[in-house]
Amino acid sequence: MQTQYKTPEESRVVLSMLMLPSHANFSGKIHGGHVLSLIDQIAFACASKHSNNYCVTASVDVVDFLAPIEVGEMVTLKATVNYVGNTSMVIGIRVDAEDIKSGTKKHCNSSYVTMVAKDEKGNTVKVPGLKLSTETHVRRFAREIRRKGLKRESAQVMKATNFNADEYVEQLKNHKVELN
Repeated sequence: MQTQYKTPEESRVVLSMLMLPSHANFSGKIHGGHVLSLIDQIAFACASKHSNNYCVTASVDVVDFLAPIEVGEMVTLKATVNYVGNTSMVIGIRVDAEDIKSGTKKHCNSSYVTMVAKDEKGNTVKVPGLKLSTETHVRRFAREIRRKGLKRESAQVMKATNFNADEYVEQLKNHKVELN
């Protein structure tokens, strides 16, 4: 079977919605959990569109909350396939908010979600390759290769390290902890 390829644009998903008081936390800002739910939904939509299969969330690698979202702002989430493996895809998501009265826009969140394609029986299935035709496509794919490498290296270091708390006592004194 010949490998199929899709461009990131073919799977791109954009979602805009008004933030309501029911989405707010006790401080009157949009609850981070609500934003995370929207991120997961758009990651699912983008990955499913790319793979033509049901997809599940495997991991959420980076979630940077950069600015609060206010009640009454229009939030736009943009999701793009940045990287594909055999059965998984990394979806890059950008969240922007717009004050609908002034038109002022702000970047509120960036996230990277790994999704895995599944068939009707729950088995993983191969996903189409990614056709990289712009410098932005190549940069995003290359950055994801690097991010995956760093994650793997970090996991190996943490697994290989024999943790001895006594070795860290001096370092702990520089942090906000009380040692008994």
